[in-house]
Amino acid sequence: MVPVRSKILIIEDDRKMSAALVLGVEGAGYDVTAAGSAEEGFFLVHSLQPDLLLLDLTLPQRNGLDILKQIRKEGLDLRVLILTSHNTIEDRVEGLRTGADDYLGKPFSFPELMARIDALLRRFLPSTQGTPLIIGDLSIDTRTRTASRSGEQIDLTSREFDLLLYLAENHGRTVSREMLAKDVWRETSRFTPIDNVIDVQVARLRRKVDERFSVKLLQTVRGLGYSLKEPQP
Repeated sequence: MVPVRSKILIIEDDRKMSAALVLGVEGAGYDVTAAGSAEEGFFLVHSLQPDLLLLDLTLPQRNGLDILKQIRKEGLDLRVLILTSHNTIEDRVEGLRTGADDYLGKPFSFPELMARIDALLRRFLPSTQGTPLIIGDLSIDTRTRTASRSGEQIDLTSREFDLLLYLAENHGRTVSREMLAKDVWRETSRFTPIDNVIDVQVARLRRKVDERFSVKLLQTVRGLGYSLKEPQP
């Protein structure tokens, strides 16, 4: 669904962290370039014209938010995912208001990072828009916002469709409640946990998607979250 060789630029001054990110993101099929300073990184933003920027905030000489402000001031068509140890609610709000498309605090899990990268690129890059998402006998039509299993229509509310689509876009990966709260419910603050709301909605979705079928697609990953996938034989 995502272009295989989308270009990703990493601006990170910690060499070990940078090397680990390059190794992992390249391994997922992306074209990756790393910069160790704000100056080098900002030069590469213009020369490489990447599709996505992974941006650390704590950089020598120039703060990552300064780079972000300049990118938005120039109107560059670039998705920005902040990766930083500055992870208070105030930090996240400032980063998002400055123009970040997403914000992930360190330490983070690599599967979650890749899920967020994939989601950002799907959201903003040309892809197979209009082509139904197929998982086993489940078909999801993003144009009509409808879903069916084995040709049988599934009656979904708008929220249930958004939830199913998000799980399908992360097919095979585990998505946490925090990811669902942010990306489906659009909750940027965790002052009021909505985990119970999420669990109820997932239970309703599971009944509609799986109850009448022998093969169960919507899986609960204990202690981690949920995954939409075909069971292993």
